[in-house]
Amino acid sequence: MKYIAALLIVAMSIYSCDSGKSTVKGSDTINSNTAVNDTVRIANDSLEYEILIIEPGFNSWLVTQPPKGHYGLTFLESKNRNFVIEYNNRVRNPQQYSTILYPQEINYNTGTNYGLEVNYMLYNYFVYYQQRYKQKFIGGRN
Repeated sequence: MKYIAALLIVAMSIYSCDSGKSTVKGSDTINSNTAVNDTVRIANDSLEYEILIIEPGFNSWLVTQPPKGHYGLTFLESKNRNFVIEYNNRVRNPQQYSTILYPQEINYNTGTNYGLEVNYMLYNYFVYYQQRYKQKFIGGRN
């Protein structure tokens, strides 16, 4: 199975090892959960993609953001394309960027139609990531 994203940040996985971690699973369905330590999994076996977000506080932060329909699909795809390029460049440059913050590349295929829900979630993760870790991606919202 191809992975769109395996955003497993080593430093944050220490926090997410708590037994109170919750998991959200679905086929392109996201349910907000206000758990402090949380894991979000979005998968679609027919398209062979999976997104795993293991990040403390992400779900509680997400409910404070504009709703899914606020941004258009074209906007989200454009932002995600730029964010993924910047993120992967940082993964490939461990001398300049920490491997703790950038452990693994994200496989985001611009030719695949992931849909609004996946793009919305990925976009918001990048926004959250930049705010939480005080990172700034080119063209990113802080």
